[in-house]
Amino acid sequence: MIKWLTLCCFCFGLNALNAQTVIRYNLLGYTPSSIKVLVLGSRQNDFHLQRYVVKNISSGQVLFSVNHPTEKDFGAYGPFAHSYRINLSTIIKPGVYRLVVNDSIESGPITINYDVYKGSADFCLRYMRQQRSGFNPSINDSCHQYDGYTLGGPLPDSTIINVSGGWHDASDYLQYGTTSANATYHLLAAYRDFPAVFADGYQANGISGANTQPDVLDEARWGLEWLVKMHPTKDQLYHQIADDRDHISMRMPGLDNQYGCGFHRPVYAATGLPQGSIKFKNRSTGVANIAGKYSAAFALGSQMMRPADGSFADRLKERAMNAYKLGLSQPGTCQTAPNRAPYFYEEDNWTDDMELAATQLFALTANPDYIQSASRFADMEPTTPWLGADTARHYQWYPFVNLGHYELAKLKARNRSLNIAGNYLKSGIERVWQKAKQNAFYRGVPFIWCSNNLTTSFATQCHWYNNLYPNDSGYRELEQANIDWLLGCNPWGTSMVYGLPANADNPTDPHSAFTHQKNIPIDGGLVDGPVYGSIYGNLIGISLTKPDAYAQWQSKLAVYHDDYGDYSTNEPTMDGTASLVYLLAAKENDALKHMPNGLQKAYGAVVRGDSSAKKIALVFTGHEFADGGVAIQKILKKEKTKAAFFFTGDFVRRYPNVVKQLKADGHYIGPHSDAHMLYAPWGKRDSLYINQAEFNEDLLANYTALAPFGITTKTAPVFLPPYEWYGDTIAAWTNALGLTLINNTPGTLSAADYTTPEMSNYRNSSVIYENILHKARTVPYGLNGYFLLAHVGTDPLRTDKFYLLLPLLIQELKNLGYEFVSVKEMAGLQVVDYLKTK
Repeated sequence: MIKWLTLCCFCFGLNALNAQTVIRYNLLGYTPSSIKVLVLGSRQNDFHLQRYVVKNISSGQVLFSVNHPTEKDFGAYGPFAHSYRINLSTIIKPGVYRLVVNDSIESGPITINYDVYKGSADFCLRYMRQQRSGFNPSINDSCHQYDGYTLGGPLPDSTIINVSGGWHDASDYLQYGTTSANATYHLLAAYRDFPAVFADGYQANGISGANTQPDVLDEARWGLEWLVKMHPTKDQLYHQIADDRDHISMRMPGLDNQYGCGFHRPVYAATGLPQGSIKFKNRSTGVANIAGKYSAAFALGSQMMRPADGSFADRLKERAMNAYKLGLSQPGTCQTAPNRAPYFYEEDNWTDDMELAATQLFALTANPDYIQSASRFADMEPTTPWLGADTARHYQWYPFVNLGHYELAKLKARNRSLNIAGNYLKSGIERVWQKAKQNAFYRGVPFIWCSNNLTTSFATQCHWYNNLYPNDSGYRELEQANIDWLLGCNPWGTSMVYGLPANADNPTDPHSAFTHQKNIPIDGGLVDGPVYGSIYGNLIGISLTKPDAYAQWQSKLAVYHDDYGDYSTNEPTMDGTASLVYLLAAKENDALKHMPNGLQKAYGAVVRGDSSAKKIALVFTGHEFADGGVAIQKILKKEKTKAAFFFTGDFVRRYPNVVKQLKADGHYIGPHSDAHMLYAPWGKRDSLYINQAEFNEDLLANYTALAPFGITTKTAPVFLPPYEWYGDTIAAWTNALGLTLINNTPGTLSAADYTTPEMSNYRNSSVIYENILHKARTVPYGLNGYFLLAHVGTDPLRTDKFYLLLPLLIQELKNLGYEFVSVKEMAGLQVVDYLKTK
């Protein structure tokens, strides 16, 4: 696959070598409701935009043509002598289109659909898993098990402590508390704000296989557990593992023995004093930036982890308060520690981190003193200093935008004085806008090192503001322009995310040992991005390894190389990718809100109904056990609640009386396969164990078992697959039989009610119950449209039966305003599958 992608992109580069005029656009695509602006750039001094047409590629139909365009010529930018913005936002019908300019200049295929961001956030989580230290699932092996020995106190230097875990920062294997805490926070916030977009395909250790918890929370917990090790006691705070001695060679993780202590690596304490081992030192003045980031991640982590693990949540709460106190006691910044080279993260601000920590401690404790402190910190840095500037030192203003301002602005309804935080968000955006509006790409982010990280963060700030203040729509096009830049609407015409989208130009030769030495893809990694030509010319140790495919699009303004030798523009970073996870989740969630009927599909199955309505379909499955059958039937009758039951043929033949009574009470009874077959290996949905004939035979045998109860394909056309595991092919075969495939809505632990105490993914019933109610009360759209799945019976080894809590759950959900509806209504049998997985 990698070889094919490389060839595809190389051919694209050859075809573009002689192009003088090109059309740049978002290669991933646009949602029907989004702003859709393409940039036309020409190197020809005498170029004029004379006409353009838009065609539907499949039908050849011309949607519209413009013979006398009025688009503004923005003039020179980068490699272009002329540049234009062509707005196609009036196209809202899903389809694939092409823009043709002056009869001869054609764009590639422009996709417009509700599903263009589908799964993109989860795709970027692949890179996060690959960055894991301690155990790395990408190579299925351990690494950095001996971290590490302390430097800088409070323990004596060279004291051995256990801080193995966390994420490698980039293609090197250094580990930084500042970036890791920021990444952890973004992952937690992504699930908090957009839970519906995340799936469960991996275990907690990163190996393929579901574990009843969304993968984004698995990844966030990996970060939290490492941060806990880095802040082991109230007076110990560590911020860095390893240093630039790491850079002596490019290698796979686990081979680090260059620090003079076997395979142990140095662990730097946050002392608030300048640090640096040999030639260079940083300019540290305090610890509040590190402490604030740790505290914010711990506090939000405590909120998000409590439903599944109350003990861990309590530990995080304690760490959050301890870290915050450290920040108060030592204001200032702790910069990363250099060694032999002058490069380090030169963070100079800290009040933004303490502001964010205070907002999360308020959310955790409801103590209004934290809001007062957050407001005070907010006033100390109203606008992140790089916004609107032409340059900044490396990571000087980090985490690039002020997350605390957003959290404060969300609270404005409680305290009108907090409206000022929204003004702070706007003032930063406006500074960038004053620069951006002068060029066709709406580019106002400086081309400094990690410019893609800045772009991602700035687009997120725009997203926050646009959603907090929907009546102020002046920055929506700016937000989209920055997203489009990352995904192909830039002078080079390439996406900046490895493997996304798979069928278009994206990085194939990043600065990474995984790809360069082992040919292992780094799916989802966001590369650093373009830098000023002046910066590139002054960097140490850069040498391209092959001819530059983008040579004609380089300029004095900015350069970007898809080349292993360019560590400045083509190295992926963990924290930038985590920020992108949040942004892509936001975009996918926006698409869900605008879908017809609000139905959400995954791999061809309806997995959620209309999220705008407080309706739930209560679903039970049964195959081997039926110990809850009578109890559930009586509970539902007493609560005057209808549910859906999906039974295998084996269950029906074994427990006919249960089926008979539930049918008599008016509950939906449907198929769950005849023999509870596993259709595909875990983690490989379409590597099927069966063929279509076997699938049909089994499913129709299920209906044969149901027939004596008056249940047919016409009366029960909704099918829930065995093990809740399926793929696009299974959905297609189901559809061919005239049936509708559904599955449980991910994001609750309800389906874990079958687990037994000896299982690694065991969840007791009280944890499941609290997790469901937590989501119903606190998550945007709550359980709206959920297929809430549990089991009609479980193994005798599980003595805490979840169905015994069913009366309390139904009553509580009804008190929260939820209505229980039929599975047919929730499935919406006439919908178009706009979210068909690619």
